[in-house]
Amino acid sequence: MRPQRRGIVIAGGIALLSLVSVRAQQPDTPPPASPRQAPSFSASTDVVSLNVTVTEGGHYVTGLDQSDFEVYEDGVKQEVTFFNKTNLPIALSLLLDTSASMEARLPIAQEAASGFAHQLRSQDLAEVVDFNSRVIVLQSFTNKMADIEQAIHKTSAAGSTSIYNAIYIALKDLKKVVATSVEDIHRQAIIVLSDGEDTSSLMPFEEVLDLAKRSETAIYAIGLRESNAAAAKGFKEAEFVLRQLAQETGGRAFFPTQESELAGIYTQIAEELSNQYTIGYSSRNTKRDGAWRRVVVRVSKPNTTTRTKQGYFAPTPPR
Repeated sequence: MRPQRRGIVIAGGIALLSLVSVRAQQPDTPPPASPRQAPSFSASTDVVSLNVTVTEGGHYVTGLDQSDFEVYEDGVKQEVTFFNKTNLPIALSLLLDTSASMEARLPIAQEAASGFAHQLRSQDLAEVVDFNSRVIVLQSFTNKMADIEQAIHKTSAAGSTSIYNAIYIALKDLKKVVATSVEDIHRQAIIVLSDGEDTSSLMPFEEVLDLAKRSETAIYAIGLRESNAAAAKGFKEAEFVLRQLAQETGGRAFFPTQESELAGIYTQIAEELSNQYTIGYSSRNTKRDGAWRRVVVRVSKPNTTTRTKQGYFAPTPPR
């Protein structure tokens, strides 16, 4: 029998403590203690995990404590059992639209994405996904800056747009980033850049949205609008899709009209990811019915705005 050790698996919007098989040659010893506050997971405990952004007047609010936060699930106040305000590592997927309509804008988009990649730290992980008529993972998850940058600059424009396929694949890839210790926990994010509506995906939007809502991944969407009125009118569906994906997952949607704005937007996203709080609680609702549960986070500090995912699906009975 292969040795086993406890691992933290993210599934269905809930952090579940489970047993994860490891290779026989790996030592079956616990990881060294970390000075960082660790979540108090225990067997058979479902912990709802939330990444929370707090702003005031357009600026990120830092330095808050656990006592400043209140969490409500379906209107019922919950007891926060885990709180972390340190800058956790990030696992993210960089999605670049390389459809034919992006040809003129692609060089600036590449530079902006590269600039964002340079803000990643050694403990962060990133993958690069190129999508047009098809979806290609140009670089799997790595912390090597040169490999990430090289993959970004490999992209070239052609074909149509399959944004739903790309987000679906990225969500599936992020689900494979499994923490085997507290030190391995990463906040997860997708940053998707596109200039138009989906025209060639096999995956329907509803299925992609459902998968996103079941994930621990915040989606940051950048929708490049055309400056002329006719093209902007045709962008309405894409805008609705990108806004909904961002809103449901606690991310943000941006809609610049000039590609020169991209570098600043990527910087805003990097700043947000480094100024979030992580909150965990065990739901007072013990039903394992798979139902959708609405979550609201409030902060005691006046004139602040909080943003996190809008809810999660409850666990289901074991089969």
